[in-house]
Amino acid sequence: MSDASSVPRGRHAPPLAVRQDRQRRRLNEAAAAVFARVGYADATAEAIAREAGMSKATFYEHFDNKEDCILALFDAATERLMSAMTRAAAGDGSHKMTPPERYRSSAGALLDVVGEYRDFAQTLLVEIIGAGPRAMQRRDGVLLAFAQYIDARNAEDAAAGSAARLPTLDDSIAIVGGIFELLSRHIRLSEPPEVRQLVPVVERLFQGQLAAAAEQRSTAA
Repeated sequence: MSDASSVPRGRHAPPLAVRQDRQRRRLNEAAAAVFARVGYADATAEAIAREAGMSKATFYEHFDNKEDCILALFDAATERLMSAMTRAAAGDGSHKMTPPERYRSSAGALLDVVGEYRDFAQTLLVEIIGAGPRAMQRRDGVLLAFAQYIDARNAEDAAAGSAARLPTLDDSIAIVGGIFELLSRHIRLSEPPEVRQLVPVVERLFQGQLAAAAEQRSTAA
C-alpha cells in the first residue's frame, strides 16, 4: 500500500478530486484489512486510519463513523463482484455462450475475485452481518440485486428456448443465498481449502434449480 509521502505535493500535486479518490481507496483497503483482522466490533476509526497511514481527521473527512465506513466498503466490494460476474457472463465475443458455459464462467469469475480480495470478501459476506440494521438492510438489497440479475438472464434464456424458466424470483434468491453461504464458509473456515473448488458446486446450484423448474413445467403440462 502506498504511503502518504509518495503522493506529490505543491504544484506537482494531483487535483483534489484525484487525491480524495486515492485516499478513499486506501481507506477502503485499510478498513477491509482491519475488519478482517479484528472483526467489525473491535475495529476503530483510529486503527483504520493508522493502517492507511493517515490521520484520524482524514478518516472523518470521508466517513461519518465506523458504520458509514463499512457500508461504503460493502458497496465497493459488491461492485467489484458484480462487475466481474457480468463481464464473465458477456464473454469475449468469440462465440455466444450457452447457459451452462455462462454459469461456469460467471461462477469462476466471482470466486476468483473472492480469492484475490479476501479482506473485501470477508466484509461483504461475514463482517457486515454484525454491523447493525442498516448494514443488514444493505446486505438484503445486494442479495436481491444479484438475484434479479440471475432472474433477468434466465428470462432471456427461457425466451430463446435454451433454458427452463425459473418459476419465481425466490428461486434466484435461493441460488444467491446458497452461493453467499458457501463463500462465507470458505472465508471463515477455509473449507474447501481453495475457493475454485466451489465452481462445480455453484454450477450444480444453477443446474439443479433449472432442472427442477423444467420438471415442474413438464408435470404441469
